[in-house]
Amino acid sequence: MRNEGLLYPCTCTRAEIAAAAKAIGLEGPVYPGTCKGRAVDASEPVVWRLDVAEALARTGPLSWTDERAGVQQADPARLGDVVLVRKDRETPASYHLAATLDDAVDDVTLVTRGRDLFAATHIHRLLQALLSLPVPTWHHHPLLLDREGRKLAKRRNSPSLADRRRADEDGLTLAADLRAGRFPAGISLGE
Repeated sequence: MRNEGLLYPCTCTRAEIAAAAKAIGLEGPVYPGTCKGRAVDASEPVVWRLDVAEALARTGPLSWTDERAGVQQADPARLGDVVLVRKDRETPASYHLAATLDDAVDDVTLVTRGRDLFAATHIHRLLQALLSLPVPTWHHHPLLLDREGRKLAKRRNSPSLADRRRADEDGLTLAADLRAGRFPAGISLGE
């Protein structure tokens, strides 16, 4: 993708991105294109961003299907020029690139993820088109929240299924409760 002019180097810090985005009226983590078209010393640590406008010009309109939300018109531009290659030399592939390639290599036909990753699917669909990868179906499920309203997550030491098994909770009962809309682990988000 670099050789095809679809990636460009970026040296911006998160603080610089936030300030530049705010200055032009963008909200959230959308990259405002600060390094696009500017000379950047690529011998310095850089990230490599996908030129989404150029990529879309090559692929044309794209769609994807979510089992819950139906057919979606891909709109990767709403996320801006995302990072595909990080500065980290040990794990340089971004989540977007790694997840898209892993799904293809593993012949995944149904991608099941939380609703918090719905927007990322627009970028993943674009990457699939650029790399001539198969297109799975997605299922973005509601999230479970703890009693304080935070998403259950390992980084906050939320109880895992293994923890629940060790506490002698019955997995089949838990699954039935979740399917019935009873959320003993917390509350549902995004039904």
